[in-house]
Amino acid sequence: MKRLALAAAAIAAAFALPAGAAGVGSLARVTVIDRTANRELPVYWKDGRAWIAGHPGNEYTVRVRNVAGEDLLAVVSVDGVNVVSGETARVSQSGYVVGSYASLDVSGWRKSLARTAAFYFTTLPDSYAARTGRPDDVGVIGVALFRRKPPEPVAVEPWRPSPFAKQESAAGAPAAPPAAERSESRDSAAKRAQPGDPLGTGHGRSERSPAQWVEFERASPYPAETIVIHYDSTANLVAQGVIRPRYPRPRDPDPFPGFVPDPVSRYGGAAPGG
Repeated sequence: MKRLALAAAAIAAAFALPAGAAGVGSLARVTVIDRTANRELPVYWKDGRAWIAGHPGNEYTVRVRNVAGEDLLAVVSVDGVNVVSGETARVSQSGYVVGSYASLDVSGWRKSLARTAAFYFTTLPDSYAARTGRPDDVGVIGVALFRRKPPEPVAVEPWRPSPFAKQESAAGAPAAPPAAERSESRDSAAKRAQPGDPLGTGHGRSERSPAQWVEFERASPYPAETIVIHYDSTANLVAQGVIRPRYPRPRDPDPFPGFVPDPVSRYGGAAPGG
């Protein structure tokens, strides 16, 4: 059965990927971009899990780079919530079509075919998942990737003229999900964050993000690959042993280092001998 998926052409751009491109995944490389700091967040690995450190109040983007050489359907979830429909996430739900060797930026919860509500790191109680009664899976980003089913060969009928051109109708397009209650500002959420508090993702400012519905028939009901990235604050990841703290190098003086060198003058250069 054919399923509708979203093509966000305005934010997907084809480009050549260098060998060994950064990111988590095989069919696609998934990275998280801190939009406020304008940098890609480094990935830390512990016990087979990928982690990133977010800063409370900062907006972010989930970037999916397709390296498979074919179209992929990316079903994206944040905190256990589908970013397109707002439903509790399942791999069978709607997602975004990412063209061969193209890149897609998912920067917010989709409110309509024209707008999204920006992702931002925040405290767990202020997260969109918690505010909609689903706090159990806060702190994780998921991308389920599906290949497209190859088309079946069909017999081509001879062309017959038609008196009227067939016009497609947009009446069957699904309605946008209902708007959620507006969240508190990112700045106030950042100020309320305390050490040890887990991070979640908030429902932020409205942004223009055009998309359109397209058909995508999956080759299988099961994902070809599922990519998972966990996130939390830097302090919490240090406490969990995911990030190693950078301590200053301890001094280890040597009582017998060798011959005596000339002292350095306070004006620069070697001091004159006595």
